[in-house]
Amino acid sequence: MKMGKNVLGIVGLVLPALVLTLGLSGLVPAAQRDLDDGKLRIIVFGAHPDDCEHRAGGVAAMWAAQGHHVKFVSTTNGDIGHAVMAGGQLAKRRMTEVKECAKILGIDESQVLDIHDGELMPTLENRKTFVRLIREWKADIVMAHRPNDYHPDHRYTGILMQDAAFMVTVSFFCPDVPQLAKNPVFLYLSDNFQKPNPFEPDIVVAIDEVFEKKVDALWSFQSQIESLWTTGNFEKIVPVPKDPAGREARRRQMRNRFTRRWEAVANQYRAKLDELYGHEKGDKVKYAEAFELCEYGRQPSKDELKKLFAFFGD
Repeated sequence: MKMGKNVLGIVGLVLPALVLTLGLSGLVPAAQRDLDDGKLRIIVFGAHPDDCEHRAGGVAAMWAAQGHHVKFVSTTNGDIGHAVMAGGQLAKRRMTEVKECAKILGIDESQVLDIHDGELMPTLENRKTFVRLIREWKADIVMAHRPNDYHPDHRYTGILMQDAAFMVTVSFFCPDVPQLAKNPVFLYLSDNFQKPNPFEPDIVVAIDEVFEKKVDALWSFQSQIESLWTTGNFEKIVPVPKDPAGREARRRQMRNRFTRRWEAVANQYRAKLDELYGHEKGDKVKYAEAFELCEYGRQPSKDELKKLFAFFGD
């Protein structure tokens, strides 16, 4: 069957217009469409599929509620983080858990790197991976563990972030991804380790308004709830009950444990909360997350830092 020139001409005119129209809402990925929307872009690196959620899940949910773009990256796949399950089966399970958690927190994306749990190394290849991820996200803020920590994956995640803090601006390093014209602000997630130096927060954020959302999100990590979070080790499991009453009892147990953790952060850094929120509001904060500036990235003023964490009111 022949198609007339007029029909072909109409198709030639309509199709490009249709592609242009759909490209604004359908054909172009959401992350690409949002690059220039004026909102902050935050990327958080955690060593295992639950570390970002633990240390920055509250502030991530608050940023997301303001329309900012947050991405979590687990630098290992967590494939040995269980008492009786390991390998690909566990890695897939933990991947599913972080995806569900991201939906609850409302963040844009959660990615798990294909590196075995316990085997992350500060190699050139991994440095390039960090640089590419930060550039591709066009990050304004980058977070990760401090490099002094009990777990080697935590330590090396922190070192890799430090190693990327300057290289993201160097044009001929990983030239396949354009360098960032402006170095991001790099921050450490909180911890309680004292040597060689203790964690000293530059910013402490009240997470009271998203506390229950964070608890709901962490409930997604059933692989950890039945193992490490209940037993304190990877020697045995205590399965999450299937009956509603039993599940709710286990959920309350988990909630109580993490209530104490986030209360401890607020109480430990109460003076910083008072400084940022004012004494009256700061004293009322129940739960908090804390972050320390890394000296290798861009060094914001106190006012700029408060604008990046725009949760403190006037």
